[in-house]
Amino acid sequence: MKEQCDSRKETGVKGKLGKRKYSPLFTLCPFPFTLFGQFMSIRLLALDLDGTLLNSRGKLSERSRLALNQARERGVRIALVTGRRFRDARPIALELGLDLPLISHNGALTKHVQTLETVAAILLPLEAAREVLRVGRRAGGDVMVSDDPDGAGLLVYDHVSGDNRALAEYIRWARTVHGDDSGDAVRQVDSLDDYLDHAPIHVAFSGHCEPMRRLAETLKSELGSLVKIFPTLYPPRDFGMLDIVHLDVSKATGVAAAAAELDITHDEVMAIGDNLNDLEMLTWAGMAVAMANAEPGLKEIAGVHLTASNDEDGVAMAIERFVLQS
Repeated sequence: MKEQCDSRKETGVKGKLGKRKYSPLFTLCPFPFTLFGQFMSIRLLALDLDGTLLNSRGKLSERSRLALNQARERGVRIALVTGRRFRDARPIALELGLDLPLISHNGALTKHVQTLETVAAILLPLEAAREVLRVGRRAGGDVMVSDDPDGAGLLVYDHVSGDNRALAEYIRWARTVHGDDSGDAVRQVDSLDDYLDHAPIHVAFSGHCEPMRRLAETLKSELGSLVKIFPTLYPPRDFGMLDIVHLDVSKATGVAAAAAELDITHDEVMAIGDNLNDLEMLTWAGMAVAMANAEPGLKEIAGVHLTASNDEDGVAMAIERFVLQS
């Protein structure tokens, strides 16, 4: 059966990966058809947070909230899948009243937001964490450790370089977002070398984009066979984050586990994302949607659909098109 798209056209320009690129104003072919020529039914939405579901002010729009509620009324399950620490993403999941566990730390930690029950945790081995600390520090990086997989989560650091405004702002944000609980959420210690005597959830570096790109290359070159490195870069804000996790960790593994528990196949999953840490999730899902503000590499995934930006209700538009109107 020939798959059809309604008057949407290719640009005819090929990207770096040799895959055909499309205008970001149009949804791409091919659509996920069944043998009978109809859309596959989407039963699970896997949604990234920053740069995707949340706008550039970190807020959820009313249109997106309405689309999520309407999808849930149709029986569609919704999973938040984020690079954020569990503690940082939990307020959003609580606000939405979602019943699925929150997939956080790029898939390293999955927990119930109400009870804090841990569903799955893939910790970074201690020796690997120590190596990341050593190599990153030698390259001039400021290190953070994400800890406390059994509780609400703890961010630990020992030093912020004077010129690293991006990290200083991130720590201020982390303290502010947790209000009265900030003392339990963020902790400065004298030495991470002394603190790190157990396997953490993950190790992270934060700073301006270009230093983070260079540090990612250094870590990949020296430790690429030992750990997995997820860079998340936001050029408009000149903010970058490197999350270093266990080799088996990815958002895709977290979503796959959630789908399996619900007896949902990957063909029935729609994943939406904007950054490099979403790549494996989008590749795994039966329907992949990239935001207009997404990293270029995501827009070159075979069969990807493009939607509007996170400041233009791109997630709501995708849900309306592929879930509510299908």
